[in-house]
Amino acid sequence: MVRANAVLGHPQFITALESTKKLEKNRVFCGHGIEHMLDVARIAFALNVETAKTADKEIIYTAALLHDIGRGRQYLDGTPHERESARIAAEILPECGFDESETAQILEAILSHRTRSGEKPGLPGLIYRADKLSRLCFYCEAEAQCDWEVKNLALEW
Repeated sequence: MVRANAVLGHPQFITALESTKKLEKNRVFCGHGIEHMLDVARIAFALNVETAKTADKEIIYTAALLHDIGRGRQYLDGTPHERESARIAAEILPECGFDESETAQILEAILSHRTRSGEKPGLPGLIYRADKLSRLCFYCEAEAQCDWEVKNLALEW
């Protein structure tokens, strides 16, 4: 997990995470901070263990850490956060020791984590499903106001 920890300490990661935190300060709905990213990582890893065990733990954690890192930009100018997250990730990953193949795999998962196309096998499907399962809609005070199309209203769906 040396490289995943390098991502956590990367200046671009820290800056983007702080930007999102500031912009979500008064957000009523789900946040996109480090807690969410780590929830997605742990759930994706558990799903991977329960199924075919096709993805490497460090790759799973890294994809989860970076999947929402571009959220701040979306708040500022409407850029889809999966595109901005992939852009930031493409700069960070080589600097943290990920090769071209690993980087491409992580970028695919980031780019597809918001759409049903993310239900693909392998890492994209793990990140997509974990992202949805990480939401505590069934316990959220703002659930009735939320227009999120895929609500998590049970422990697992």
